[in-house]
Amino acid sequence: MVSSEKSRQTFIIDLETLNTLNAEGCIACGRKFTLGETVVNACGAWEGPPKIIHENEAVWDAKTATFVEKRCYESRKPS
Repeated sequence: MVSSEKSRQTFIIDLETLNTLNAEGCIACGRKFTLGETVVNACGAWEGPPKIIHENEAVWDAKTATFVEKRCYESRKPS
């Protein structure tokens, strides 16, 4: 069953969002976004609030009900 919170944080890039985000690009991988791509609102090692990143660069954390950038998530796991 897909969490409604997970669905709420996942969306498809539209033209307006594309124009807004592509000056910086994806903070997780550095690539530019493309129209129709699936993205998520995720927290990570950066300062400030969650940012929009490519869905494949994020992991869903069921404990906190948020997406977390992959590298940040991996660094949090106990060894």
